[in-house]
Amino acid sequence: MFVKKTTGPRIAMLDDGSIISIADLPDAQTRWVASRKQIVVQAVHKGLILREDALRRYGLSEEEFDSWCVAFERHGKSALKTTAIQKYRQL
Repeated sequence: MFVKKTTGPRIAMLDDGSIISIADLPDAQTRWVASRKQIVVQAVHKGLILREDALRRYGLSEEEFDSWCVAFERHGKSALKTTAIQKYRQL
């Protein structure tokens, strides 16, 4: 088995104490739910994946990804739910 050499970390510890690796990131053709958005945001924040790579891999615009980051920083995972967008934008 060959392991691809990377310059960044291979694993990252999330805020809740769990550990993720590149293999734990959602598939490129995923249905976005709050937990998957959270993993991508935290993986970028912890340096597991570059921001540009995440944007390219998931087909996200800078504005969309930035809105996820701001919502998560201000209100946590619940702000990443699609049904809660308007509620948290008003705050």
